[in-house]
Amino acid sequence: MKDKNVEKETKYSASIHETAGGTPRPSLFRNYISYFGLAIVGASVTSFILLLLIEFTSPSENPYTGLITFIAIPTIVMVGLFITGVGLFWERRRRLSMTEAQIAAFPVIDLNNPRRRRALIVFMGVSFIFLFASAFVSYRAFEYTESVTFCGQTCHVPMKPEFTSYLAGAHARVRCVDCHVGGGAGWYVRSKLSGAYQLYSVTFNQYSRPIGSPVHNLRPAPETCEQCHWPEKFFGAQMKVFNRYGYDEHNTLRERRMLINVGGGSPKAGQVTGIHWHMNIANEVTYIATDEQRQVIPWVRIKDKDGNVTEYNYRFKPLAPDQIEGTSKRKMDCVDCHNRPAHIYQPPDVAVDEAFVAGKLDASLPFLKRKAVEVLSGKYENTQQALDAIDKGLNEFYQTKYQDVYSQKQEAIKGAVSEIQRIYQTFFFPEMKTDWETHPNNIGHLHSQGCFRCHDGQHFSPAGKVISNDCNICHTTIYDSAGPPERNVVTGPFQHPVDLGSLAAHKCDYCHRADKPFKHPINLGDISMFQCVACHPRNQ
Repeated sequence: MKDKNVEKETKYSASIHETAGGTPRPSLFRNYISYFGLAIVGASVTSFILLLLIEFTSPSENPYTGLITFIAIPTIVMVGLFITGVGLFWERRRRLSMTEAQIAAFPVIDLNNPRRRRALIVFMGVSFIFLFASAFVSYRAFEYTESVTFCGQTCHVPMKPEFTSYLAGAHARVRCVDCHVGGGAGWYVRSKLSGAYQLYSVTFNQYSRPIGSPVHNLRPAPETCEQCHWPEKFFGAQMKVFNRYGYDEHNTLRERRMLINVGGGSPKAGQVTGIHWHMNIANEVTYIATDEQRQVIPWVRIKDKDGNVTEYNYRFKPLAPDQIEGTSKRKMDCVDCHNRPAHIYQPPDVAVDEAFVAGKLDASLPFLKRKAVEVLSGKYENTQQALDAIDKGLNEFYQTKYQDVYSQKQEAIKGAVSEIQRIYQTFFFPEMKTDWETHPNNIGHLHSQGCFRCHDGQHFSPAGKVISNDCNICHTTIYDSAGPPERNVVTGPFQHPVDLGSLAAHKCDYCHRADKPFKHPINLGDISMFQCVACHPRNQ
């Protein structure tokens, strides 16, 4: 009985794999759909190998090579395999519909059959190669999507301002993902989900102009910034030199040296004083911002190291208790002041001053500071229009106003044009409507509200305490080249070099504009080339 069953199974096995003439049945792969899928797979694998060789041998990195090699082509391979599988399924269904065909429910693995043994070995070998290649490609795809090239150059137009300013900043050696993603699988998945929407926005031209700032879903600073920086470290006072050039004919240099009271934030590492007093170590600062850029802050709550809580409300437009209760609050961290750590868009006057200091602009060219700021501050439709206007504006100015200078200092003028064009291409992006005004910098307070968002002297507690706007809290002037010598040997509270009178009630940026020189209320004529102190002695 047992021998009859074995013989029956052997005959069935032979019948489902052989035709009536005893020849092997054609493979299920033999159909046009599977052929098409295999053709896609073959072409994709060939392209992958070629691009892989290019990547390993090319000295320069193309932002799109990695995208195509490790993301696009593997995706096409999977599509080809899927089409091949559809063909197999269709061919199986077709043969089952034939009355004389017999198809086994599962593949027959008979290692005693040389043909099946060879087929199994080939299948296992191909599977191993496929799994190895998949692991390699998956790792390289992950590595590529974490690269600066992918973040900054793949989406060329929308990310151009961020990528360009990043390369010109202090964090140019830090990868984008180290700040925007950080470590761990959770934030990696969140970033890729966010990236899916960004991909949609770029594909269908739905992205905002400019790109919004700040990033509201940015990972907390303790999990990113503080992986490199040590907020508890006590730095004390650090000297900083400010070199500013005048808008007069001689581009007069004014140098100021200040002690910036950086301080520290931890009782263990030093005194809890200075600017880093704000760090959430010994103290905790929470605030409410009523605008997207967090520039308007009407309410602040401070909890000190002993747990005492003090709330401050804006004097002229305080928030009602129900508004405070119903509005989302933010716990202050590094990026609330250092809000442009890697993407700084310099104001025109600051960028020109830095070029003077670096020796890239010739200070002997008359009114170069004034003219440079003027052409940089123009309103242009696109970058090329701006570059042409800079070239034309500077050359025409010296050709018509200073013919001798134009003929004698052609190289200096040509270098100035080139440098000012470079400044524009680094910090101004008309196509994305991005510049220093759309992305204010909260460090300091000269060109935007910055510190004065809270330290304006107008935030009061119910008990009458005020968030001070005393200049000496954050910095102390120790030298000012525009002041008399006797003032530069004594440290003390900041004093303006001229008597401001009623203007003293205003903030710095009321007079100090980054895109144009201060306009005097009367026509000074030839006197305009002098420093303010020539007419307005310092108020002693």
